Parts: sequence; structure tokens; C-alpha cells
Amino acid sequence: MELKRIDYKLTVCKLISTDDIDLNKEFYFVGRTDEEISLVCKTEDTPSITSDREDGWRAFRIQGVLDFSLIGILSEISGILADNKIGIFAVSTYNTDYILVKEDNYEKSLEVLEEAGYRIV
Repeated sequence: MELKRIDYKLTVCKLISTDDIDLNKEFYFVGRTDEEISLVCKTEDTPSITSDREDGWRAFRIQGVLDFSLIGILSEISGILADNKIGIFAVSTYNTDYILVKEDNYEKSLEVLEEAGYRIV
């Protein structure tokens, strides 16, 4: 299985309103529940007003379109990273999963996944 590096520095933040989200930007994830509005975006695209913000994330994605019947892909990756004391923040799209790790663990995360048989592109 291939994992693709995402070359952006990312920020995970909470917003008070969706008004500051620029839907024309290249890369972002928005999650809205009855408790919060969360945004993952390129650090330079982070809205100026956030209620909480954490910079310093990097990401990779599982290459290709994943069939919904596939089981355990994210679990296996997160398990390998957990075994190596690397925490994750995961987001999913219709096509695939994105795994975010803190920037200081990024290269190590890719190395241990490569050692486990994943191809890094």
C-alpha cells in the first residue's frame, strides 16, 4: 500500500464561526458538530480568529480510492505509529484517509511505516 507525503505544514483549530473559512483554498477539512467547528488547513491559511489553535502538523494520505468494505487500514497504520509512541490526528474523505502527525515525528512516522512494508511516495 502506498502512502503519499503531503508537503504542507498544517494547523488544527477550533472556530467560533464558519464565516472566516475560505472555501477557495487548496487544502482544508471542516468538521461541525453540536459541540464545535473544527478546521484543518495549511498553516498560512488559518483564519485570524480561532478559539483554539495547534500548529506544527504534517500529513500523509493513503493513496488511491479506498472501498468502504475495506477494514482495518487506518487501525493498522495507527497501531504501528502507536507502537512507536507517535500520536496521530486522522481525517477521512469519501476517497481516503489522511493521517496527521506532529512535525517533529513526521520523518520517523514515515520510516517506521516504510519498515512495516508501506511504500512512501
